[in-house]
Amino acid sequence: MTLPHHGRYPFSPIVGRPDFSWPDGRGLAVYLGMNLECFSFGEGLGAELSYGGPQPDILNYAWRDYGNRVGVWRMIELFDRLGLPCTALVNSEMYEVAPEVVAAFRDRGDEIVGHGRTNAEMQGVFPEAEEARLIAEATGTVARHEGRAPKGWLGPWISQSRGTPDLLQEAGYDYLLDWCHDDQPVWMETRNGRILSVPYPQELNDIPQIVGRKHEGREFADMIVDAFEVMLAESERRPLVMGIALHAYLMGQPHRFRHLEKALEYIRDKGGKRVWWTTAGAINDHYRALDL
Repeated sequence: MTLPHHGRYPFSPIVGRPDFSWPDGRGLAVYLGMNLECFSFGEGLGAELSYGGPQPDILNYAWRDYGNRVGVWRMIELFDRLGLPCTALVNSEMYEVAPEVVAAFRDRGDEIVGHGRTNAEMQGVFPEAEEARLIAEATGTVARHEGRAPKGWLGPWISQSRGTPDLLQEAGYDYLLDWCHDDQPVWMETRNGRILSVPYPQELNDIPQIVGRKHEGREFADMIVDAFEVMLAESERRPLVMGIALHAYLMGQPHRFRHLEKALEYIRDKGGKRVWWTTAGAINDHYRALDL
């Protein structure tokens, strides 16, 4: 029996790869993936706090809207106080509905990554021509506002079609974040060249943990610390990437925020010079320069 295969990359055990290091010989690259998302009123997809009934689902729409109005500002103040960079994963519609949010991350010097048009839709369900148009529209909007196109992409809802890596490479993207399959960057083949897969977390991601598995802020913060302890020790033997995926309508809530604050303070202080606090784009740039 031969299983169908994606053909994007071969199997490679992490214990048998070429050795390398992050800048200044550091072993663990840590980045914060801050999802900046907006949603349609009365239609489309959206994470749910609780069953909100038929559309318009005021309960869940308003809960998500809290993130952009309040929660994200609480989190920005924390990132500023701790001196931590962010990778801002931006729905392009955010420039229309909450432009001040994107501007705040731009002003911090954070990386802006393409994240579709809105998280009210999934890109992987569209025919190829429509998916290419979605990518082009989102990319063009970011480029107009930021003065340059984003290097990286995370699909809304981590949704891909069979051809998404091809479309992203052809649209000029250096890397994607959707394939949560490794703790190191991985080259992926496309029909016209290569694109780099930079690790993005599904486990250290507040949506699957809090919305999906019904864990709470304290448990999620404990997961961050536990993963950090394991990966910091392991990074003495091989370089690793640890991403932390955050949404302001979840971790920007006061009762969860305090636990996030403690976790980030802990790993910042304990990591010291062994940790490279960085962005997904800087990971891409460094790995590409290694030419492995």
